[in-house]
Amino acid sequence: MPEQLWFTAILNRVFGTAVAGLMEAMHIHPHHPEAPIPNSVAMEILVCIFLIILFLIVRTRLSVDKPGALQHSFELLHGGIEQQSHEIIGPHSEAHTPFLVSLALFILFCNLIGVIPGFESPTAVPIVPLGCAIVAFCYYQAQGFKHAGIKYLVHFAGPMPLLAPLMIPIEIISHLARVLSLTIRLFANMFAGDMVTLVFFSLVPIGIPILFLGLHIGVSLLQTYIFVLLTTVYLAGAVAEEH
Repeated sequence: MPEQLWFTAILNRVFGTAVAGLMEAMHIHPHHPEAPIPNSVAMEILVCIFLIILFLIVRTRLSVDKPGALQHSFELLHGGIEQQSHEIIGPHSEAHTPFLVSLALFILFCNLIGVIPGFESPTAVPIVPLGCAIVAFCYYQAQGFKHAGIKYLVHFAGPMPLLAPLMIPIEIISHLARVLSLTIRLFANMFAGDMVTLVFFSLVPIGIPILFLGLHIGVSLLQTYIFVLLTTVYLAGAVAEEH
């Protein structure tokens, strides 16, 4: 049985049998039937539960006359992402703000949860950044078709019809490479941050590791910003108007 965090152990104790049965019904054979829920999935579930509770708290405390610090924080995040998307995408970018804010919050808390003792960052496991990258990829492709219809496929042919046979495979590879780029960038940075912090905690358990915890938090914020920024750039390319 793999090493389990305490929250993972609770989920496997309560839902492990049902999850294993569901996986078997889908012809997916879990490596550990007695513990089919890995730590990364458990941490994602915990982050989602935390975010839902946080959203409900913010919703119940919304005030026009006396906004609290939590409301100010969310308004600052929302306004910053909305302004950035407006600068990159242009008019009518507000429709994409809910997706970009949700993506930013999920990745940010997945990055930061590893700072808390007894937890680990799910983004330090390749499958989680890959899932975020696939969601971003599907979203901006869907928005491209929603914006331009079937004409969106012309986007892959390039500006010159004669070069279309060459440009189409290049564009397809380029778009698929974006998924790989987003995945590796987020995973590599978070995995390296976790390993550096763990090594220094084992060597010098007092004092110095605090500096690396601060560095880990900084990397978490930076990687969240880069992921959302690149998603916004890809989205801008998908819904761009040709002139």
